Amino acid sequence: MSGNDSRFFTTTKKGEIAEFKDELRSLDKTKQCDAVKKVIAAMTVGKDVSMLFPDVVNCMQTSNLELKKLVYLYLINYAKSQPELAIMAVNTFVKDSQDPNPLIRALAVRTMGCIRVERITEYLCDPLMKCMRDDDPYVRKTAAICVAKLFDINPELVEDRGFLDGLKELLGDSNPMVVANAVASLMEISSRSPKAGVFAISPQVLFKLLSALNECTEWGQVFILDALASYNSRDSREAESIVERVAPRLSHANCAIVLSAVKVLMKQLDLITSPDMQASLCKKMAPPLVTLLSTEPEMQYVALRNIALIVQKRPEILQHEVKVFFCKYNDPTYVKMEKLEIIIALVNDRNVDQVLLELKEYATEVDVDFVRKAVRCIGRCAVMLERAAQKCIAVLLELISTKVNYVTQEAVVVIMHIFRRYPNRYESVIADLCDNLDTLDEPDAKAAMIWIIGEYASRIDNAEELLESFLETFPEEPPNVQLQLLTATVKLFLKKPTEGPQNMIQLVLSNATQETDNPDLRDRAFVYWRLLSTDPEAAKEVVLAEKPVISDDARSIEASLLNELLSNMGTLASVYHKPPESFVSRARYPVSSGTGSVAVDYGAMSGPESSSGGLVGDLLGGDVTPATAPAGNAAPPTDLMGDLMGLDVGAPAAVAAAPPMATPSGADMLGDLLGGGAPAAPAAPAAPLDPFDLLGGGGAPVGGAAGGAPPPALPLPVLLPAARGNGMEISGAVKSLNGQVVYELSVSNQGAQPIDGVMIQLNKSFFGLAPTSPAVTLTPSPVPPGGMARGSAPLAINSAMVVPPGTAPSVSLQVAVKHNGSAGQVYYFTDSLSLDALFAADGRLEKNAFLDLWRGIPDSQEQSTRVQAVIPTGDALIAKLEARSVFFLARRPADNGMEAFYFCGKLISHHGYVLLELSLREGVPGIKVCVRSQASEVSPLALQCVEKLLLA
Repeated sequence: MSGNDSRFFTTTKKGEIAEFKDELRSLDKTKQCDAVKKVIAAMTVGKDVSMLFPDVVNCMQTSNLELKKLVYLYLINYAKSQPELAIMAVNTFVKDSQDPNPLIRALAVRTMGCIRVERITEYLCDPLMKCMRDDDPYVRKTAAICVAKLFDINPELVEDRGFLDGLKELLGDSNPMVVANAVASLMEISSRSPKAGVFAISPQVLFKLLSALNECTEWGQVFILDALASYNSRDSREAESIVERVAPRLSHANCAIVLSAVKVLMKQLDLITSPDMQASLCKKMAPPLVTLLSTEPEMQYVALRNIALIVQKRPEILQHEVKVFFCKYNDPTYVKMEKLEIIIALVNDRNVDQVLLELKEYATEVDVDFVRKAVRCIGRCAVMLERAAQKCIAVLLELISTKVNYVTQEAVVVIMHIFRRYPNRYESVIADLCDNLDTLDEPDAKAAMIWIIGEYASRIDNAEELLESFLETFPEEPPNVQLQLLTATVKLFLKKPTEGPQNMIQLVLSNATQETDNPDLRDRAFVYWRLLSTDPEAAKEVVLAEKPVISDDARSIEASLLNELLSNMGTLASVYHKPPESFVSRARYPVSSGTGSVAVDYGAMSGPESSSGGLVGDLLGGDVTPATAPAGNAAPPTDLMGDLMGLDVGAPAAVAAAPPMATPSGADMLGDLLGGGAPAAPAAPAAPLDPFDLLGGGGAPVGGAAGGAPPPALPLPVLLPAARGNGMEISGAVKSLNGQVVYELSVSNQGAQPIDGVMIQLNKSFFGLAPTSPAVTLTPSPVPPGGMARGSAPLAINSAMVVPPGTAPSVSLQVAVKHNGSAGQVYYFTDSLSLDALFAADGRLEKNAFLDLWRGIPDSQEQSTRVQAVIPTGDALIAKLEARSVFFLARRPADNGMEAFYFCGKLISHHGYVLLELSLREGVPGIKVCVRSQASEVSPLALQCVEKLLLA
C-alpha cells in the first residue's frame, strides 16, 4: 500500500463485511482493488475477515500486479484456517507460475511456499522445479529460498523429488544472487536435516562461491562467507588463496560482512604455514576490528564480545592497539566492562605502564561496579606480569590512601591474590592494610584480610589482637568469613602456640562445631580439632602446607570451546560465549493442516533471544496469522459473562478491554461460566513416613521402592555436578506422575567405584515436601563407573517439614544425598520446585463452588501479568493446562475479539485452591493471566508457574 492508503485503516462502520463483499464482487477493477486494501487493513488491525475468503480468492485472476500481491498476502494469513477453500486458489497459483511476467512467476511460487497447508504443498513441487530452471534469475533465486520453506514443511518431499540436487546445481549459476540464495537455503536445510553431508563444499564449489562473492548483495556475501567458514582447506596454498579472495571484504561498511570475513580468515589462519603471510594477515585484520568500535554502543558490545574471543586465540592481532580499548567517559557501563577485559588480555611488559595509569584513573570514577573491576584488573596485571607486580602494589597503596571505602575493600582482596601469586615478597604492605581494618565491612574484604593475618601471623606482632577483633562477631559473620577465621586462628595457634590468649582456639572450635548450622564450617572445625588433639605435627603439615601458585584465568575459555565459538562469530553464541546447543534446541511440532498434521522444526530458545543464524526475512514461518477470532464472537457490552454457569447472578456491568476477573461494586462479572464437566477421580494420597536422618550415623539404606512410572526419556537438569559429588552427578526434577508427586532422578557415575544405596532427604521447605522413604531404587543398580541409572523417590507433604510461619514463600528445595560408597559424606544441592507438580488430580470444582471462592477472595489479593506466548487454539490451551491437573471450567467472549478462559487447581498442601482467568486471542502473542488463591502468599508462585507452562 502507498502512503495515501492510510484512509483504509479508519473504517469503524457497522456492517462493513457486507459492504466488502459487494465491492469485491464489483466489475470495476479500481473499486475491487480498494476493497481488497480495506480487507487487508482490517486484517492488519486484528479484525476477523476470514468469511470473505471466497470473494477475495475470486480476485486472484487479474493482470493487476498490485491487486494480485494483496490477494496473495490475504491467502498467506488465512489459508491455514480455511484449508478446503485454499485449494480453490491452486489452479491460479499454477497458472501464475507460468505467467510471462517473471515477477508474477516468482510471486506465485513464494506465496505457495508460505502457505503451510500440506495439500497445497503437493501442488507446489512441479511449479517449483520449473522455476528453479527458469530463464529469469529473479525467479530462480526466489525458488531457491522456497525450497528451504518446503523442507521446513515436508523434509521427505524435498529429498524424494530431487530439490537438493537442484539447489546444488544452482551453486554454479551465472547470477551471484542465485548462488547466494542457494547457499542460504542449503545451509538452513543442512542445519535442520538429521542426515550428514547435505551441504559439503568441494573444491569446485569453493571456486564458484569465491567468484560470486564480489558481486552479491550484502546479505548474500554474509551467507557465502558463513558457508566458507565451514570449509576445511586441503593445504596451505589453498588457504592462502581463500584468504586473498576474502581479505578485501574486511573493508566493507557492513559490520556483519566484516565479522563473517574475520571468521573465515581466523579459520584459514590456522592452516597457513608462512610466518610472513600470517603476520601480514594479522596486520590486515586489526584496522577493521578497531573500526567496529566507532559504532553505536550496542554494536560496540557485540564487537567487543567477538574481539575477546579473537584476542584469546591470537593476541598478536591487536597487541599494538591497546589504547583503542581505553574507556571513554560517555561509554555505557557494559561497554566499559568488556573493554577492561580486552585491555587485560592485551597487557604486556611494554604497555603495562600506560595501562596502569589508565586503570588508576578509572579507579577514581563514580560508577562503583566499574571502579571495583578496575581495581581487580590492577591485581590481574600483577598476577600476570611478574615484573609489573611492584608497580601494581604501589598503585594499589595509592588507592588505599584515598580512604574511599569500596576502593579500599576491593584493594585488600586484590592484594591477597598478589600474596598468593608471590608469597613472602610484599609483606611490607601489611602494615598499611592493618591501618584500614576498621573500614572493612564487606565479607570478601574481611575474609581476605583475615587470610593475610593468618598466613603471616608469625610476622605480625599483634596478630592475635587483630583476630580477636574479628572473633567478637564470629556467630554473626557470613560463612566465608567464619571459614577464614577458623583457619587463621588454627594457623596462629600452630605458629605461636605459647603466645596470646590460650582459650582463643578452644573458643573458635567450640563455636564452629556447636553453634553453627553450616556443614562446611562444622566439618572443617572437626577435622582441625582431631588433627590438633592427635598429631600437632601432622596438623602443621596440613594447615601450613605450601600452596600452589595461582594464575589469572578469569576469562580463559577451553581450547575446543574457543574454536567452536570462533566458528560461530557473528551469532549469539559469540556474544553469550556459550555453544549454541546450550541455549537453542530444535524440536518437532505438528502444524495443523487441512487433512492432518505435518512435523515441523522450530528453534526453541532457552535464553533471552533467538539465534541470529538462519535465513533472513520470512524464510521459516513468515506466515504468522493475525487475530482470527470467529465471526460474530464479540459479546454486546451489556452481556459480559452472561449466564456462564446457568446461575442467576444479577445484572451485568460494563467492563474494560481485557478485564481481570474482578467484581466491581454492585455488579457480578462471574455469570455464565459454562458447563464444567465431571471431576476426575481423586488419587490415593501417599502416607507420609518418618524421614531418614541423612546426617545421622549412617547405616544400610532401608527398603523403599521408587515411583512405579518408567523413567522419562527427556534429559533432566543437572543439580549436583560430578566435580562436587566426587564423581557422582545427579540430575533431577520434581514431577507429578499418575497422581503421585515424585522426585525423578538420574545418577551418572563419573568416578572409579560403583554407586549403590543412594539415599535422599529434603530440608524444611515452604510446602513441606519430604520423601516417603529415603532410599532411591535405581535402574540399573549398582551404577558402574561410566554408567547412568534412572529412578524416582515418592514425595508427600509432611507437616513437620514445613518452614515456620512468616517465612517468605519460595519454591526452593534444599536436598541432601549420600550413598554406600560415600563413607558417610553427604552431598548438598538446591533445586526449584515447579508448582504444577503439586496440583491434585481431584481438583476440579463445581461451578457454584468456583463462584463462591472467587467472590470470597479480595480484589487486592489478585495477581496478574501478561505473557508473550502464542496459543493456536482454545482447545490447545485447555489441553496444555489440564495435562498438569489445572482444570478447565468455562470460556466466554471478551472485548476486542479476545476470549476469557477459567481454570482451577487444588494444591495437595494445605494451601487450598488456585483460580485462574486467562484472556487471549487465538494465534496472537500476548495472554493476560489473573490468579487468585485461597492462600494469598501462593499467588505469586502460581503466577510464575502458569507463565512457565504457557511458554513451554
